[in-house]
Amino acid sequence: MIFTFKHWFPTSAVLALLVAMQSAAHAQDIEAGRAKAQACAACHGPGGNSENGLYPTLAGQTWRYLYIQLKDFKEGRRNDPVMSAMAQPLSRQDMIDIANYYAAQPLKPTDFKADETKVRLGKAKTDETLCTMCHLEKFAGQNETPRVAGQRFEYIVKQLKDFKARVRTNEGGSMIPVARTLSEADIENVAHYIASLR
Repeated sequence: MIFTFKHWFPTSAVLALLVAMQSAAHAQDIEAGRAKAQACAACHGPGGNSENGLYPTLAGQTWRYLYIQLKDFKEGRRNDPVMSAMAQPLSRQDMIDIANYYAAQPLKPTDFKADETKVRLGKAKTDETLCTMCHLEKFAGQNETPRVAGQRFEYIVKQLKDFKARVRTNEGGSMIPVARTLSEADIENVAHYIASLR
């Protein structure tokens, strides 16, 4: 009689073992990322929840987007004096670990007080420009497209202005054409709307 793996372990036990192994590996990735992200907290806040509008909140962001941004800073496709320097020494595994760590952190609400009129106008503008085609419902993001719901108001304004002025160009061809159609008032309204989302 030939014994196969199935004879030794019931299917449910094999599945449970595989899930446990995957969970343990994921927990190790998160812990590795936590250790590597310690220096990031000075700007991006505890657990990636920024307390300063100059710096984006990273908590709850898609891991793939975070990884690509770190890679872009390292390879010069996106430029910032601080972030470009911070990304230079990171290995591919470092970037994956840091991205997974921040993706697993809970997004906390900010103290931003949105203007309801601007929120309404901002929502209308995002509907008009079909923003949710890429950013998804409630701006939750997916894969390489960032979660922007609940992001810092000042940071949203800066990024939209940077796309509009072509200061930031690592957007895959989708953000610059949209941002160039936005007026200053549109940008403020959109930022009020997105910052108000949870």
